[in-house]
Amino acid sequence: MMADHIVDVVIVGAGPVGSYLGHRLAQSGVDVLLLEEHDEIGRPFQCAGLVTPSAMEKVELESTILSDVWGARMHAPSGHYISIGQPDIIREHVVCRKLFDQGVTRLALDSGAKLWLGARAVGGLVDTDNVSIEVETKGKSITVQCSLLCGADGAHSWVRRWFKFGRPKEMMIGFQSEVTGYIGEPGYLDIFTGEEVAAGLFAWVIPNGETHRIGLWARPEDLQGRSCEHLYDSLINSELYIEKFANIKETARYCGPIPTGFLRRIVKSRIALFGDAAAACKPTTGGGIGPGFTQVDKMLNGLLIGLESNNLGEKSLLKVAKPIRKMRREQEKSRALRDLFLTDADDEELDRTFSIFQKPEVIKMINESGDIEKPVPLGLKMLKKVPEFRKIAIRASWAVLTG
Repeated sequence: MMADHIVDVVIVGAGPVGSYLGHRLAQSGVDVLLLEEHDEIGRPFQCAGLVTPSAMEKVELESTILSDVWGARMHAPSGHYISIGQPDIIREHVVCRKLFDQGVTRLALDSGAKLWLGARAVGGLVDTDNVSIEVETKGKSITVQCSLLCGADGAHSWVRRWFKFGRPKEMMIGFQSEVTGYIGEPGYLDIFTGEEVAAGLFAWVIPNGETHRIGLWARPEDLQGRSCEHLYDSLINSELYIEKFANIKETARYCGPIPTGFLRRIVKSRIALFGDAAAACKPTTGGGIGPGFTQVDKMLNGLLIGLESNNLGEKSLLKVAKPIRKMRREQEKSRALRDLFLTDADDEELDRTFSIFQKPEVIKMINESGDIEKPVPLGLKMLKKVPEFRKIAIRASWAVLTG
C-alpha cells in the first residue's frame, strides 16, 4: 500500500487504555496517532465507572470523581448480608466515564499524540519493516503506515479479529441502568448474589453522586435461556429488596461484553493488544481500566526500545510482553477462587458461605487483607485459616491456586 501518512505508532481505540498508552508513548517522543471510530470520546458508555485509587494516581483526574466507595454490603441469596470495609480506606472511585475518558485522551494530546475521530480501521497488512492500515474517515479511504500497531479497541477488537489473535477465554454479558430513588448508604456499594438475580456471578448497585448504577454480569452458559434484563427485573422486583428498589426511576440503560483473562497471545510481529482487546478485564469484578493501565506500564520500556531500534518482530515483542505472563497467572488464580466461592456454588452453598463470612474474625480478615485489585492472597488465606472452608479447599485445584 502507498502510505498517505507515516507515524511511529497507530493505536486503534481512544478509550482510557488506548489514550493512556498514547500518552505514555508520546511523552517519550514517539509519533502517535489515535484512531477512534466514534465521533465523540466517552460514548458509548458501557462500564460501571469504577476506577481504583492506584489507577487514578496515574492520570490525576480526580475532578471526574462523582463519589468514593470504601465499603460493600454483600447480600446472600436468602437476603441476609454482611458489611465490609473501613471508612478511612477508599477502595474505588466512581467517575463520570465521559469526563474521565476525555481527560485521559486530553493527556495523550497534551503529550503530543494526534487523534482522528470518526476514523475506522478496515484493513491492514504487516510487512517486514512496517504495518499499513487502511482507514475510512469522513467518506475517504486513507492509508497510514506505522512501525507498530496497537489494538486498544475494546471487547470486539477489530485488530484482534483482523490479525487472528483468537478469542477471549470468557466473554461475559454486562447490563446496567442508571436510576434515581434507590435507598442506599453513602460510601457503600451493594452486591447481590443468587441464581434468580445474578446467575453465576453477582449484581451491583453503585452510588453515583446524585444517582445509582444498577447492573449485573453473567456468563452466557449460566443464563439458561434468560437474558440479563430478565435477571435485572428479578432483582428490582425481588420481595427481599422491594424497599430498596420501590421508588427507582431509570434515566439510562447500557449493555456490553466483558472479556476476562488475558489472551494467551497478545503480540505478533509489529502488533500488540491492550486492555479489553487483550481480554485484560479481571475475572472477579470485570474491571478493565486498572489492568489495562498496568499492562501499559509493564510493556512501555520494551516498546520504546523496540521502536528506537525498529526491532518489533514477534520474537522481540514476546519478550516485551513477558511481564504480562504474571498478570495472566494471577487472573487465572482469581478465576479459580471466584468459581470456588461463587460461580460453581448453588444458592444453598452461597448461604452457608455467607454465614461463615459473618463471623467477626472472618470480617476482620477481609478488612485487613482484602484488596479488590489483588483478591488471591485473601482467598488463599481464607481457604487455609478458616476451618469451615476446608471442604472448599479440598475441591480446589492447588496447581492453579498456588502454581
